[in-house]
Amino acid sequence: MNQYAFQALECDWVLNEVAHYALTSKGKETIQSLQPSLHTKQIDRWLEEVSEAVQILNISSSVPIHSLDDVTGMLEYGKKGMFIRPDQFKKLESFLDHCSKLKRFMKDKGYVAPTIATYADSIEDLSDLESDIQSCIRHGQVDDYASKELAKLRKQIHAQLTKLKDKIHHLAKSKKLSPYLQETVVAEKNGRFVVPIKSSYRTKVKGTVIDSSASGATVFIEPEEITAMQEELEMLRLAEEREVEQVLYYLTALVLEREHELSVAVETMHQYDVIFAKAHYSKQLNAAPATINEDYTIDLKEARHPLLGEKAVPLTVHLGSDQYALVITGPNTGGKTVTLKTIGLLTFMTQVGLHIPAEKGSTLHLFHDIFVDIGDGQSITENLSTFSSRLVNIIHILQEANDHSLVLLDELGSGTDPTEGMGLATAILDQLYQKGATIFATTHYNEMKDFAEEKEGFLNGSMEFDLETLRPTYRLLLDTTGKSQAFQIALKLGMHPAIIEKAHSISYKEEATYSSADTDTKQSDLAKQVAVNRYARQSSSKEKAKPEDRIPHYDMGDNVTVLATGETGIVYKGPDKKGNYIVQIKGEKQTLNHKRIQLHIPAKDLYPDDYDFDIIFKSKEYRKVRKQLDRKHVEGLTLDEED
Repeated sequence: MNQYAFQALECDWVLNEVAHYALTSKGKETIQSLQPSLHTKQIDRWLEEVSEAVQILNISSSVPIHSLDDVTGMLEYGKKGMFIRPDQFKKLESFLDHCSKLKRFMKDKGYVAPTIATYADSIEDLSDLESDIQSCIRHGQVDDYASKELAKLRKQIHAQLTKLKDKIHHLAKSKKLSPYLQETVVAEKNGRFVVPIKSSYRTKVKGTVIDSSASGATVFIEPEEITAMQEELEMLRLAEEREVEQVLYYLTALVLEREHELSVAVETMHQYDVIFAKAHYSKQLNAAPATINEDYTIDLKEARHPLLGEKAVPLTVHLGSDQYALVITGPNTGGKTVTLKTIGLLTFMTQVGLHIPAEKGSTLHLFHDIFVDIGDGQSITENLSTFSSRLVNIIHILQEANDHSLVLLDELGSGTDPTEGMGLATAILDQLYQKGATIFATTHYNEMKDFAEEKEGFLNGSMEFDLETLRPTYRLLLDTTGKSQAFQIALKLGMHPAIIEKAHSISYKEEATYSSADTDTKQSDLAKQVAVNRYARQSSSKEKAKPEDRIPHYDMGDNVTVLATGETGIVYKGPDKKGNYIVQIKGEKQTLNHKRIQLHIPAKDLYPDDYDFDIIFKSKEYRKVRKQLDRKHVEGLTLDEED
């Protein structure tokens, strides 16, 4: 799947949501890197696994999944010839305990999950290894009885330590040392027992200086009477350390002997982590598995976009094997784009083994590629217009699409001259049809509706609009064409039918009748208004209009043509009192009088309502600073306005 489609359909958002339910970092990474499968049997297996996992979660949501990173790391550690540390063995013991719990957990789940319950059978019985670790490691340390030699050494160390302490405490209280002591205490410095001697009496006490106080007033001396005992204790401790290492090397060897079984257990635990993360997400969405087919059928029943959740208006759409394309019409913000995204995203979700938020019985074709052209792909760095940048993407789609491709095109042909845009859009649809692609396209062009009506394999659809409430319902109606509803809305809001009828005649080159309950009254009012206005114009014909009344109004983002050169630019500011506008042409801002420019394409046809025009008119540095200041106050950082 190409990266543009992946981002446009927000597939990464869905995968991150699923990964949130994984309990291991390896499981999260696997989910975030999922790619659509091209094999029907594999997809069916994935979906069945998730369905069974959902059944298990309905019984018990506490699945014994354990972290895997430590186990994998310690195996690599041991293979390098190093022993596994006691704290690592404690984590391995916990992992082995979870393996046993997972086998017991799955043992009685075969009746609801006959497939995934058997995965636990691949985990070998490692209870003997667990017992070996438990017999040697206790409280994160090598136990005294891990070996007979270790027990003997630690017993000797304890006896020697007791003997040493008794000896030095006796010396500290004796007349031989007590006169020279800074205080009557015994200290331990660097693992050796010492007494604090006043520095002025250093020469009075025979022994080794081990340390001194920060002020230098005290020196810590190991009396010569206990030096031999200290050395013997050190030898015992070295012997203990060597024996501990032997125990750890022994345990490490036992672990490496079971490397294969442990690796299988780790992989099985990882597989369960991914499956149950998918199942948790399915339960959150109240989702169901779609069936996958290879006969070009798309049948979604009450489908919802995952990002919208329960707020989404259910989408039902059916495209049979003999239907190549659905052309969707309807008013702006009526849900056309959401419809395209829903179809594309649910196709992706199914092919990575995820349940989809739709009713049971939904089915989707197995596509090898999903191509998308949705939204504003304007590239400021390349100085491309919205139309140009989208056209580059569409050319790529035309080159790559085939009969295994799903192509989603939003407002095809918009952003340029309507006549040429319509012709180009129709030709693109026809070419994709010739290549056998499955197409979902949205449009405002009536000619494209006619094309879809006449072309074999094409189906018209429209987004429903409620004229009573003047609001879209966001429901897709198949085998019907929609209109922008401008005339109906105007009539509903009180515009006179005669004006609308004239507009209809201009638009469609045909006569039509529009009427409302109070048509006669409005007809009379309109006639009066015409008469009054005609008289007003005649009586004031000698008066000159004020200059500011003749200045046309352009909005920020309007695409205008410079009459003298034929160049196009984008309106930034204006007008001032003299009727001058600031227009950006090829990246540079120029001041032009309104008489020198003419509207080419209004901003509302080029950009969404919430478009950030700073992307066009402000420098990268300006936008970077603004973004920083929007998040938090930064000491010493200011934002200078750019003109």
